[in-house]
Amino acid sequence: MEQGTARVPVRKISLEAGTAQAMLDALAVEEPLEVRLAWRERDAGADVDRERAIAITMRTPGHDRELGAGFLFGEGIVRRRDDIAACEAAAGKVRIELAADVEVDLRSLERNFYVTSSCGVCGKASLDAVRVRRAYPTPAGPRLDRRAVVGMPATLRAAQAAFDTTGGLHAAGLFDQAGTLHHVREDVGRHNAVDKLVGAALLAGELPLTDRILMLSGRASFELVQKAAMAGLSVVAAVGAPSTLAVELARESGVTLLGFVRDGRFNVYAGSQRVLGVGDE
Repeated sequence: MEQGTARVPVRKISLEAGTAQAMLDALAVEEPLEVRLAWRERDAGADVDRERAIAITMRTPGHDRELGAGFLFGEGIVRRRDDIAACEAAAGKVRIELAADVEVDLRSLERNFYVTSSCGVCGKASLDAVRVRRAYPTPAGPRLDRRAVVGMPATLRAAQAAFDTTGGLHAAGLFDQAGTLHHVREDVGRHNAVDKLVGAALLAGELPLTDRILMLSGRASFELVQKAAMAGLSVVAAVGAPSTLAVELARESGVTLLGFVRDGRFNVYAGSQRVLGVGDE
């Protein structure tokens, strides 16, 4: 079995064959991950160690350190690799200890304690709360050959080992402008898959991702475009449709946003100047 999958008993019904067959079916695992933050602050003239849980997200187990680091980066709590003194994951928890010089403003986390796997923005108090101050400006970014773009979904799909088994996981991949896949992460939550990618780059000291393209196996939501812009990505491509707010944010941020990238075609919703042969908007 692939990591992040499990077998459960089911009865497979076929009207055509007139059968009800007992069998085992492979499903994507969905389990809670508690993100814990540890830091040191000055209180009444003395240094005091603090620690608290800041979120619970439903995720597919695996790459939990990356998920925790990417989550904190997307929330604007950490800005660079040196902001993290330690990052450990075990038993459904990821504990991230901040460097001594990092100040924490927990009021910026206007989020419900429970975050669903399908929508990381749902617990936000307002739209303004998710417009986190970005760590990097939008770069000029890669120039896109249309033939390379239309080949990315098949390349991403071929790298989705757990999806082959379960059919129930989202994927996010980092490509270069030639259409070569460099990294891929899968998760039951589309925002978790992106956080894992960004967290891996953060922990490896590879941010900003100025020369990479983010390819999504599903739709492009506001939050996914925001996470991409935060990580210094200038191109987001999705197999599915973008939302109106995702398009608005992409245009405001100078990000190229491509949707319906499949079957040899795609739509350019923002930033057409990066697509060769299309020209400026």
